[in-house]
Amino acid sequence: MIKKLYIFFLIVLTIIVSPFLIRYLLINQKILVLNSIYFNFPGIITRKKTCPSYDELLNQTLDNSFSVSIMNNNGTLISSYNDEVPRLPASNQKLFSSAYVLSKYKLNNNLKTSLLKKNKNNYYLVGQGDPDLNYEDIIELISNVEENKNINFNIVEVDSKLQWPKGWTNTDKLYEYGSPITSLAIESNHNKYDDIYTLNNFIKNYLNNKFLNSNVNINYFDSKKRFYLKDAIEINKIYSNPILSLLTLTNSESHNFTAESLFKNASNTWNYNDYLKLKNWLEKKGLPISNTFFADASGLSRKNKITTKLVVLFLDKMRYSKDFKAYQSTLSIMGVRGTLSKRFVNSELSGKFFGKTGTLSNVFALSGFLYKDEKPMIISIIQNSKNIDKEKAFKLLREVYNMKSCK
Repeated sequence: MIKKLYIFFLIVLTIIVSPFLIRYLLINQKILVLNSIYFNFPGIITRKKTCPSYDELLNQTLDNSFSVSIMNNNGTLISSYNDEVPRLPASNQKLFSSAYVLSKYKLNNNLKTSLLKKNKNNYYLVGQGDPDLNYEDIIELISNVEENKNINFNIVEVDSKLQWPKGWTNTDKLYEYGSPITSLAIESNHNKYDDIYTLNNFIKNYLNNKFLNSNVNINYFDSKKRFYLKDAIEINKIYSNPILSLLTLTNSESHNFTAESLFKNASNTWNYNDYLKLKNWLEKKGLPISNTFFADASGLSRKNKITTKLVVLFLDKMRYSKDFKAYQSTLSIMGVRGTLSKRFVNSELSGKFFGKTGTLSNVFALSGFLYKDEKPMIISIIQNSKNIDKEKAFKLLREVYNMKSCK
């Protein structure tokens, strides 16, 4: 009887203590296996705590055009302001899409541009949206074309209707940051004169000059029909910079083309503009996505909607990813690198904030990891307004850094 009572007591004690023990281990990140389980677990272990000094700061500083969420290094939401209001995130959208890409690739993987051959005289140029692809690379690839009476060269490309995600304005499309997203892009399509037709003429001129007695035909091949190429032989290829380098370009420099190209490869969505896979990925981690909308990977779309609460909960969960150090290394660093390099240079904040800016007309966002006493706080600030006040956002970040910590 005593033995049964002892066993029963032990079971009850285990049930009571286990959540606290698990939380302790997670907060201190003691066990790598447990960290990995939690990262992929469809739920979040977080608490909310009232911190009057932080709440007072937000309430006195901000108007209703702002949303803010602040989380301490223990995963406790210590202060918030309109944190469940859906906002346009601008390039803060890249925080999600770059993490998705990282979950699908190894850090040293690359994008590939290939020249395929089928039968004796049919060639196919196939790309994965390498943002650094240039004409020298094209020459290196097509140098393997062999002389023949008839040379049929095919440029494999996505439908022109898919070159821009939904919500990119016609004005955006006129500038480098709104370059079309194609699988074969000379230097990320930043020069509007270096489009697919220019590439066509470049290849045709090169082959005509090389094979004076050949009849060279250049055609466009719909990438949806790539199944037709399953028997083709790869005769040449060029690799991009490693994925980690491309993710750094995406986040640190906020490069829209690279963000979209990487996501389309990771999600296998070159032939349609649908970002539901990104939303589903977040949902499977138990994150609150019910009042959000994802229309692209870069944040240029005016149809995106997220909350600051989602941002901080997501960034907190990323701390348990095996690739967290790599992920954080891709971000801008305050006063040091990227879009934040000119902010707070040689100040107490220099090198202490790893994050992402986001800027559109009527939008400013600033989210990331703020290191105080070597421990990361997580903060997300988004303003949607006709009167954007970036300085207020940066001032708020500085004030949070200098405030006494709320345990």
